[in-house]
Amino acid sequence: MFFDDLMKSIYATDASVYRMIPLAVVYPIDIYDIQKLIQFSNKHQTSLIFRAAGTSLAGQCVGGGIVVDVSKHFNQILSFNQSKKTIVVQPGVVRDVLNNYLKPFGLFFGPNTSTSNRCMIGGMVGNNSSGTTSIQYGVTRDKVKALRTILSDGSEAYFTEISSKEFYKKTEEPNFEGRIYNSVYNELKSKTVQAHILEEFPKPEIHRRNTGYAIDKLIDSDVFKNSEKPFNMCQLLSGSEGTLAFTTEITLQLDDLPPTESALICLHFNSIESCLKSVETVMQHDLHTCEMMDKTILDLTKHNKTQQENRQFVEGDPEAILMCEVRSNTKLDLISQIEKLEVAVSSLQLSYAQVILKGEAINKAMELRKAGLGLLGNLIGDKKSAACIEDTAVALSDLSNYITDFTKLMTSYNQKAVYYAHAGAGELHLRPILNLKQKEDIILFRKITTDVAHLVKKYRGSMSGEHGDGIVRAEFIPLMIGDANYAIIKQVKKAFDPHNIFNPGKIVDAFPMDENLRYQPGREEPEIETILDFSASLGILREAEKCNGSGDCRKLPEFGGTMCPSYRATRDEKDTTRARANALREFLTTSEKANKFNHKELKDVFDLCVSCKACASECPSSVDVASLKAEFEYQYQKENGSSLRTKLFAYNNKLNGFSSQFPSLTNFMFSNGFTSSIIKKSLGIASKRTLPLISSKSLITHISDSVNGNSGNKYIKTIYLFVDEFTNHLDSEIGQDALMLLQALNYRIKFVNHEESGRAFLSKGFLEEAKKVANKNVSIFSEVISDKTPLIGIEPSAILTFRDEYIKLADDKEAAKTLSKNCFLIEEFLQQEIVLGHIKAEQFTTEAKTIKFHGHCHQKALSNQKNSFDILNLPENYRVTIIPSGCCGMAGSFGYEKEHYDISMQIGEQTLFPAVRKASEETFIAANGTSCRHQIKDGTNRDAFHPISILKNALL
Repeated sequence: MFFDDLMKSIYATDASVYRMIPLAVVYPIDIYDIQKLIQFSNKHQTSLIFRAAGTSLAGQCVGGGIVVDVSKHFNQILSFNQSKKTIVVQPGVVRDVLNNYLKPFGLFFGPNTSTSNRCMIGGMVGNNSSGTTSIQYGVTRDKVKALRTILSDGSEAYFTEISSKEFYKKTEEPNFEGRIYNSVYNELKSKTVQAHILEEFPKPEIHRRNTGYAIDKLIDSDVFKNSEKPFNMCQLLSGSEGTLAFTTEITLQLDDLPPTESALICLHFNSIESCLKSVETVMQHDLHTCEMMDKTILDLTKHNKTQQENRQFVEGDPEAILMCEVRSNTKLDLISQIEKLEVAVSSLQLSYAQVILKGEAINKAMELRKAGLGLLGNLIGDKKSAACIEDTAVALSDLSNYITDFTKLMTSYNQKAVYYAHAGAGELHLRPILNLKQKEDIILFRKITTDVAHLVKKYRGSMSGEHGDGIVRAEFIPLMIGDANYAIIKQVKKAFDPHNIFNPGKIVDAFPMDENLRYQPGREEPEIETILDFSASLGILREAEKCNGSGDCRKLPEFGGTMCPSYRATRDEKDTTRARANALREFLTTSEKANKFNHKELKDVFDLCVSCKACASECPSSVDVASLKAEFEYQYQKENGSSLRTKLFAYNNKLNGFSSQFPSLTNFMFSNGFTSSIIKKSLGIASKRTLPLISSKSLITHISDSVNGNSGNKYIKTIYLFVDEFTNHLDSEIGQDALMLLQALNYRIKFVNHEESGRAFLSKGFLEEAKKVANKNVSIFSEVISDKTPLIGIEPSAILTFRDEYIKLADDKEAAKTLSKNCFLIEEFLQQEIVLGHIKAEQFTTEAKTIKFHGHCHQKALSNQKNSFDILNLPENYRVTIIPSGCCGMAGSFGYEKEHYDISMQIGEQTLFPAVRKASEETFIAANGTSCRHQIKDGTNRDAFHPISILKNALL
């Protein structure tokens, strides 16, 4: 159990607008821990807030009691019955992990949320999640066969389908479970009560409905009417948000995998109205998904590197896109479905473009759609899309009229709402843009939500379609289902949880929806001076506030990408990008210290950040935690100083320069077991880590006057070479290969004396030193670099500082920005030249070779691995694959530090090391980062080569 301020602060929020500091945080290992927690809560009159991935949008996972995080230990698949198509899992199993397990058996769990690569089955049951597939496969409630739970008295109960006879027998049992059954029966047995439930609850054809407890589903069983449906208390527990019982095991009904042939027809519209008018027509076809995105979402995708690649299908500047997926087991039938849908759409004459996607293009488009809610965090400034009315669902026949009324309502509030929808299910994620730091907008927050609640009630819709009631909508349950029905669900809560220890303030006796907000209204915003320029986000605090809690940083290695390497190793919330942003926000806004960065808690939360920069490109909100860490390190060290080891790593270029005068002696000292162990022990370097050796000659010594002096018209282009500190002293042979390659390909190489890149200064928080380097390099290169004479670099982490940190450090911002546009990783430059026809396959060997490539994190975040892939594929018989690895784990000095060594190797073991070990001895391993090559050698005992060296050796 954790009581420290750091853990409490990072568990004070979820993906909602709410913030409540808990008493403690606990990771239970088994059911006995949970029973102890229940006993403790009953005795001390506190509460338990159950939490899985913490991606809830309505505030379900925040509270003032003890947060119980099941994601760490309750994450096992317990049993699987292929013939019955059922599986038993613990609540911490990730939805997509489950489906990866099931895929070889031809089965899957249907409900599919936008957070499916990190959300967990327990959370999906708690919220009764549905997602894009609900129009074909239903919602989570439809799939829950049984739940093994711990009740509020600490006893265990197993809920599953039972006959009416078994039900009546249950009501007579003298235990706590029996009293629950008896109470439920007494509340619902009256025919008058049942009629009133059916009259007041959302229309039954709205399958996405989570308003209150699902007592309308219970009365549909054979216990209460002449029905063939057995009674199952799981119908009630699904969607109960952890307020009734603690679930430890979940039995799910599975479906056969969808048909294999698929197409996504993306209809483009010039208005929201035209888009929505098309929904009823397209839904007459057998669609598997029917999703909508509006212009606000689409525009945000333009500024996110990952989503820029996914939005290539967008034509023009649509106000809305409707994504309609059709599937079939045969290509012929798929073509027929597409044609029928196109004819129907064309007859409406509402859309201006119909783009048909297949294969990987579908996945990219759906990833774009999934990123929608997270992308809303990209709005710069204090005005954000507020999750309050984003979960309304109405019957499909009411959708167009409802939206017309809704738009009028928003116009009356001078609001341009964000439209982001499961349109085929009648559910639109509608969000007003509000500044919840201002009291007047908090008043609007309540007014708009109240008015929308009345509008939804007018159409007998559901205020909570799939995101749950939580805090934000629970206040409106009496309006949505009527006071009498609300009194019944209060009695249900009392029967299950008489002492109100399970997630209080949700569903019944709700917390006020406009209190306990993440931002304190009317507060005076702190003025925080920084070395790095965060003006693009209006300051460092707002950079941290961009994190909306969507939890993309919790996705696991099997789902690709890089973010977040340390979380993937530890599986601790503390080590997520989200935790770092939230912790920094918390301390910057609550600290009473003159230097608000001066907190050991912040040192702890940033400790395992490897500054891979993946968050800046993979996080939909583009929260740049690498820059946040660099600034934090600088500010913290101003107060606390820095260790000798930190200084040595920061100034490693000067040390390597000195060592290069005596390379033989240095390398003997570094490689000899006795002397190297002394060096490592004295500096706090991991004993198992090998030390990098100094090149016999620095690269600069190989660059003669003739490099600058050659001239004439025979050269294709003149380029300037940036000699980074790592290539210069540690990998000069790679630099020589680059020189030989470029000269052989007819490029004129020029060199001017310049500073190191400053990468080591940046990684250790020596920002004043990094700023000096940036200013000097910008000054030097601005005189000679242009689109005609670009700057080319070999080491990704060095040359890419010109595109990233220099813009945030240099005094002459415009010069830095101009320079950044003409600085290229050497693979980028060569790829461009191949496209221009200046470099041809005929210049290289026809010998066959197999290559596996691992890309540097900064290349993935700021450039593209495809550059390296393309140039390695230039020789006609070279066969290249990209290892789908994230960070290698070395991360500059991180992997050398003794306290980080184990984590470093765990990160390498996630994907990279196994892929390298699996490769045959004849396969070449390629990696363009010096740290990556060192890590591969230490982790697998395989040599990795820079792509440039491989290409140079392929020259004819």
